Amino acid sequence: MAYERVLKGGTVVGHDGAGIRDVAITDGKIAAIGENLSGGEVIECTGLHLFPGCIDTQVHFREPGAEHKEDLETGSRGAVLGGITAVFEMPNTKPSTSTVEALEDKLTRAARMHCDHAFYVGATTDNAASLAELEMHPGVCGVKIFMGASTGNLLVPDDEGLRAALSSGRRRVAIHSEDEDTMEANARLAREGDVHSHYEVRSVEAAVKSTTRLLKIARETGRRVHVLHVTTADELPMLAANKDIASCEVTPQHLTLSAPEAYDRLGTKAQMNPPIRPSQHAEALWHYLRMGLFDVVGSDHAPHTIEEKAKPYPLSPSGMPGVQTLVPVMLDHVAKGRMTLQRFVDLTSAGAQRLFQLRGKGRLAIGYDADITVCDLSRKVTLTDEMMANKSGWTPFAGREVQGFPIGTIIRGRTVMWEGEVVLEGAGEPVRFDETIRSS
Repeated sequence: MAYERVLKGGTVVGHDGAGIRDVAITDGKIAAIGENLSGGEVIECTGLHLFPGCIDTQVHFREPGAEHKEDLETGSRGAVLGGITAVFEMPNTKPSTSTVEALEDKLTRAARMHCDHAFYVGATTDNAASLAELEMHPGVCGVKIFMGASTGNLLVPDDEGLRAALSSGRRRVAIHSEDEDTMEANARLAREGDVHSHYEVRSVEAAVKSTTRLLKIARETGRRVHVLHVTTADELPMLAANKDIASCEVTPQHLTLSAPEAYDRLGTKAQMNPPIRPSQHAEALWHYLRMGLFDVVGSDHAPHTIEEKAKPYPLSPSGMPGVQTLVPVMLDHVAKGRMTLQRFVDLTSAGAQRLFQLRGKGRLAIGYDADITVCDLSRKVTLTDEMMANKSGWTPFAGREVQGFPIGTIIRGRTVMWEGEVVLEGAGEPVRFDETIRSS
């Protein structure tokens, strides 16, 4: 049988391990995986690795309301340049994505995006009764709750509001878990001009207190929750003891950077929420990653301009770009022996498919969307600010040499990026989910 396209001779990393295979594509789907497959178009992949399309389940693309920092087009350009085939975008925009009107506006704007996409709906103190309906809207990946204030004005700080939000709907809810009262009490610890005090204000206690409250109320309401960007060693045993209701995410930043070195070297560019913490916390994150605690790795791509980041702490905003560097930074950890290729796949695609019940994505297998991240695991690249597509034009990993680099991004069978160039623009479509099949 002849297929529309065949990726020849690459090392396919999938459900049956890793081996040299051909991957055939027809009508945007994976039509066959095997040997000696033929097609109308052949892409030679000898010496390359083919992964299920990598998915970044936490990005902030700032549109609408802060397009000077980033927008859906530039954010998704960085995504596909970094080997990302789909993103889940956060609701803390202006206006926030917390109503049907705001959600539909964002989906309309998303027609410019280069990768597939889904959007979180933001919980507020006023929209709890609407969340069950909003989470079922096509193109929605779930509800996002900020228990502690971050960029934007979405905040559900109290137990009553959290209980109401978790009682409305049934899909997995993503949580920014930092206790607002604790951080307000710690505000006196912020030292003007000293970004090192950031992780004192947003303390380990703030994270632990918030996650303790969250797990208690999640169990009371019987609601599945997803704890984003976990940073503290103290939370890890708690999350491990509650895996029946709680999944969790780790970021490349928190695995790779540590205090005080990151703040010494990067200044306010190292400032994010939750913060980069001392190395014992990063070591604990790695220990629990190897034991399988974390379900996904997300970039928490949250850009601000160089001028904004240059303001003296605490006037400087929190957040850093990351969608374009997620794959190379994590592949470099593979190259250095810190994790396996199988764990990389689990964190970048299979985990998202499992948690969010993606339709046709997250697996390199017959019948699934032909979403493929093509990488050269031997290629060494020094990351630079100039390589970044984000509007702010910087990365906290500038100057870092990585081994393992994405050279192709294929989405639903179409080559969107190849060798550092976006060759097909505006190819993105909304991600579909099993839990919303009746409404899509």
